[in-house]
Amino acid sequence: MTKATALPSELVIAGFHALSEPLRVKVVELLRENELCVCDLCEVLEVAQSKLSFHLKTLKDANLVRSRQVGRWMYYSLNLPQFVVLEQYLSDFRRYSPMLPARPCTEQDDL
Repeated sequence: MTKATALPSELVIAGFHALSEPLRVKVVELLRENELCVCDLCEVLEVAQSKLSFHLKTLKDANLVRSRQVGRWMYYSLNLPQFVVLEQYLSDFRRYSPMLPARPCTEQDDL
C-alpha cells in the first residue's frame, strides 16, 4: 500500500516559483541582512522601478517579503517564517529518501 502524501500548499508552490527567477533571488540576497527601500534596490540592481515592482509583487504574493510604507517610499524586508516553511517542505524529502554519500569519480565513469 502506498503512503499518502500531502500536496504542497499554494504558498509553497508560489515560493519556489518566486525563487526561480535570478533577479528575485538577488533581491532576497540583498534583503538578507537589512530592510531596504525600493529606490535602494533599484540602484544596486540597476533596474527600473517598474521592472522591480513586478518582481517584488511576485515575492510579496509568495509571502517571502513584507513591505511597509514610509511617506512615499516602500521598504521591503524578508518574511523569514515563510522561508522556514519552504525549508521544512524540502526537509521532508530527506526523511523519506536515503542520503547517499558522494562517490569518487573513476575513469570508468567517463566511458
